[in-house]
Amino acid sequence: MERTALLRSLSCSSLACNRIFFRHSHSFTRSQINHHRRRLIPSTHNELRFLPLSSSIITTTSPLALPPSLHFFNKRHFSPLVSSAAIAPQPSTSSDVSEVSDEVAQKYGFEKVSEEFINECKSKATLFKHKKTGCEIMSVSNDDENKVFGIVFRTPPKDSTGIPHILEHSVLCGSRKYPLKEPFVELLKGSLHTFLNAFTYPDRTCYPVASTNTKDFYNLVDVYLDAVFFPKCVNDHQIFQQEGWHYELNDASEEITYKGVVFNEMKGVYSQPDSILGRTAQQALFPNNTYGVDSGGDPKVIPKLTFEEFQEFHRKYYHPSNARIWFYGDDDPTERLRILSEYLDLFEASSAAKESRIEPQKLFTGPKRIIEKYPAGEGGDLKKKHMVCLNWLLSDNPLDLETELALGFLDHLMLGTPASPLRKILLESGLGEAIIGGGIEDELLQPQFSIGLKGVSEEDIKKVEELCMDTFKKLAEEGFDTEALEASMNTIEFSLRENNTGSFPRGLSLMLRSMGKWIYDMDPFDPLKYEKPLKDLKARIAAEGSKAVFSPLIEKFILNNPHLVTVEMQPDPEIASLEEESEKAVLQQVKSSMTEEDLAELARATQELRLKQETPDPPEALKSVPSLSLQDIPKEPIHVPNEVGDINGVTVLRHDLFTNDVLYAEAVFNMSSVKQELLPLVPLFCQSLLEMGTKDLSFVQLNQLIGRKTGGISVYPLTSSVRGREDPISHMIVRGKAMAGRADDLFHLMNCVLQEVQFTDQQRFKQFVSQSKARMENRLRGSGHGIAAARMDAKLNVAGWISEQMGGISYLEFLRTLEEKVDRDWNEISSSLEEIRKSILSRNGCLINLTADGKNLSETEGHVSKFLDLLPSTSFAQSASWNARLPSTNEAIVIPTQLFLKFCNHEFQRLQLPAISGVGQRLVVVNYVGKAANIYETGYQLDGSAYVISKYISNTWLWDRVRVSGGAYGGFCDFDTHSGVFSFLSYRDPNLLKTLDVYDATGNFLRELEMDNDTLTKAIIGTIGDVDSYQLPDAKGYSSLLRHLMGITEEERQRRREEILSTSVKDFKEFADAIDGVKDRGVTVAVASSGDVDAANTERSGFFEVKQAL
Repeated sequence: MERTALLRSLSCSSLACNRIFFRHSHSFTRSQINHHRRRLIPSTHNELRFLPLSSSIITTTSPLALPPSLHFFNKRHFSPLVSSAAIAPQPSTSSDVSEVSDEVAQKYGFEKVSEEFINECKSKATLFKHKKTGCEIMSVSNDDENKVFGIVFRTPPKDSTGIPHILEHSVLCGSRKYPLKEPFVELLKGSLHTFLNAFTYPDRTCYPVASTNTKDFYNLVDVYLDAVFFPKCVNDHQIFQQEGWHYELNDASEEITYKGVVFNEMKGVYSQPDSILGRTAQQALFPNNTYGVDSGGDPKVIPKLTFEEFQEFHRKYYHPSNARIWFYGDDDPTERLRILSEYLDLFEASSAAKESRIEPQKLFTGPKRIIEKYPAGEGGDLKKKHMVCLNWLLSDNPLDLETELALGFLDHLMLGTPASPLRKILLESGLGEAIIGGGIEDELLQPQFSIGLKGVSEEDIKKVEELCMDTFKKLAEEGFDTEALEASMNTIEFSLRENNTGSFPRGLSLMLRSMGKWIYDMDPFDPLKYEKPLKDLKARIAAEGSKAVFSPLIEKFILNNPHLVTVEMQPDPEIASLEEESEKAVLQQVKSSMTEEDLAELARATQELRLKQETPDPPEALKSVPSLSLQDIPKEPIHVPNEVGDINGVTVLRHDLFTNDVLYAEAVFNMSSVKQELLPLVPLFCQSLLEMGTKDLSFVQLNQLIGRKTGGISVYPLTSSVRGREDPISHMIVRGKAMAGRADDLFHLMNCVLQEVQFTDQQRFKQFVSQSKARMENRLRGSGHGIAAARMDAKLNVAGWISEQMGGISYLEFLRTLEEKVDRDWNEISSSLEEIRKSILSRNGCLINLTADGKNLSETEGHVSKFLDLLPSTSFAQSASWNARLPSTNEAIVIPTQLFLKFCNHEFQRLQLPAISGVGQRLVVVNYVGKAANIYETGYQLDGSAYVISKYISNTWLWDRVRVSGGAYGGFCDFDTHSGVFSFLSYRDPNLLKTLDVYDATGNFLRELEMDNDTLTKAIIGTIGDVDSYQLPDAKGYSSLLRHLMGITEEERQRRREEILSTSVKDFKEFADAIDGVKDRGVTVAVASSGDVDAANTERSGFFEVKQAL
């Protein structure tokens, strides 16, 4: 569900929504839980090096600390090669970690099942069993301060009503000990959590928390345990209505609608072609077990769910006998058992564990084919918008660890890098625009493999299928070359040993990995231990050769596997219009079947629910949620060692931090000389540096060399406003990591990428353009809030305009034009790429950032000096003038988002239910609604209290009015303290003008606000939690670099912290005037359906200028 993604991660950053947006831009959605995968080998499909290449525009913001939302690399597989955070010290056990004796375990009602030291994560792990209920507990002890707790229930659904997903939302809406509306939100407001979330898999539901503060950690644990075992929702029908679904009618003269947070969330999911493809493939691969239905909920089926079924599902599966509990970190393992015993002892044993077991899907005897349609705009050549994906179920039972590891290596060899043969051949074929399918998927009981292309011509569908099969046959016959094998081996082994999870807690990553076996009644220790199977695999490859290892896997699991489902997706621009007429008839039929008394009762119930949603919790309920005091909060910001020096006249920042002998390096170049008209070309320039060859090396050889010698290299632009300056900063950053002993290789390869790559491969560049265009179009559908935020910034400041040119609608329009231009004007494009290089690449204005321990920093200086000596001493051009903004008009970016209607009509007619979120004579679909203004222009002077206030607005006013009452999946605000832009955004929102009205009423909300000291303290502590968010050493070094680039001093950080800690109610009320600046002079951008935009322009004549995007 990612409930905090829209509240915590986005609360303190200017284009934080873009960062969330960019982070997942390459996800190949397979299930509700595609962001929380349990891969033994971290996947690097599409993201070998740190960053999504066409999604790399970064806009920095917080002057206090750069929170996890700035770690803008793809977290999908928790791979250090695709995340911003790099190596950090592994946790280790220490003599201070106490052990739990058998006697103590018995005292609290537990018995030890097994105990091991896990060398791979330097931890002592003990498996306990609660004697009364059979609940199993993994207690992992080490010296990692980032403590993790998680409780997981096996929750296999029998249909697509979405019970697991709705329960996941609902149990966090109050409980026995914490009887307020949403304790979860109170924890968001006033906790130092480093992770606070819940998510639904196809067969299990997870509730994890993390914190570095022990008191805070145990507070979080208690709230979550009480929530899952004793939730209010099982006795409160209104919570079920709010989070799941309900009929809504404001007045008898209006039409009935559907509302519900999960219902609306899933409408958004069901409107994205890639999501439709993934869901269709999964359900077709598993027609006979629980994976054949949607645990998240199908909008056409969710309204069939009754409250009684909801209650029974909780009673049956949310029981200790069906639970697995995980603890990790440096807290007292005895205290863990004491806390658990208070809850588990209240239950008797249950048969739920037997009833929830997942039955494996038997393999087919022959392949199957499915054809589906998806909504497409009427513009463009629809004949080239088909999608085709081949999907295999690899076995009818779970695989052993060695086979899993071998398949992971094979997956990386075939797809893991731009040079990998399957990926390269598909993209170079010209048959499609971008790869779809996620390769190996192993988060469920049985593994799958998927691969295909999108942007395919109808006549080329069969050619894509044949090309895939021919490539598999060729790889089975010829094997992989030695360089490719060495590169994959180094990349994967580096990744496993580094165990870098970025801002994602290591303990949670290990929990998800362990749970992938444990949840199916297998050994929870095995997935944590990779050294022996890795050693055995390497030995086998050395003894037998790679072909003898990998070719039989291709033959068995792909070529000779009859369990193949081919899914073809066809674009259809008429789906929405055809269904609209049917929908109107259904709406009229439903309403006409109700009596006046029925309608009056429905209107009364609607008003009653809304009143409950908008009524604040009583003070005594709020005080029930445990919290810290200000005395628990450090008075100074987190210090990062930062020595500023120079080498050969170039500024060098050194961060002396323990990194397990890994060196992290950034070379920063000034982009201010790039001509304005060339800015949209910069992301493709960055990709070309990494994915084109040199005079002596093909791009495949260069790619393999990077994989063999380093932990990864990335190149991307960074742009930000600077407070007090009109001109933004704009840089190109080359980022790399390697073992310190290979620093020479790292800097040599960085130089090679920068200076020796040739821009001569026209066809590869055309592939880059097509891939980038396909990704941008996919982002428009799934993450419209990021597009809206970028567009608003582009109307309000130069930094926003630059970023939008390189990653917004303007960039998409540029790509569409460029795609046609590549064939006729390649020489001009190639020359422009070379001009960008000459404009950027110079020793003058360069800056080097290094993070490692002191010894390795000293030994690296000679390699840095050599690298700098090879750079040109002067730049090609003078500083360019970038004084540009988009017109300050309200804008609606229209996209088709009505796919789910195709699946709904016959079902809704049969059930005689109202249409999905229909109002009057139109269809309401999910929108993304934004409004923003520069509040510095109102005269507002920055004070640290603004961070507290903006977070509080998101967690209260916008949460209650946009999400809870309005039915959107998220509503939040964001203050970019560098540019002064304060913005409001909503996510998967059924409303448009109504949401804008909520934004405009924010100032009055602040003026009328009544806040006691406890509430204010929670708001302050929650803000400090964001500011002090947990970072691994490489992220600390990178954050320090960003502060240096933006001129943020330690003195300013201290001053802002003091202002945060001294925030008063008076500050909230005074901030109302600044917020009114958004109401009075703000610009609005909505990514929305044509029907909602037309309705808005009818109600408020000419309110939006309309731009058709898809």
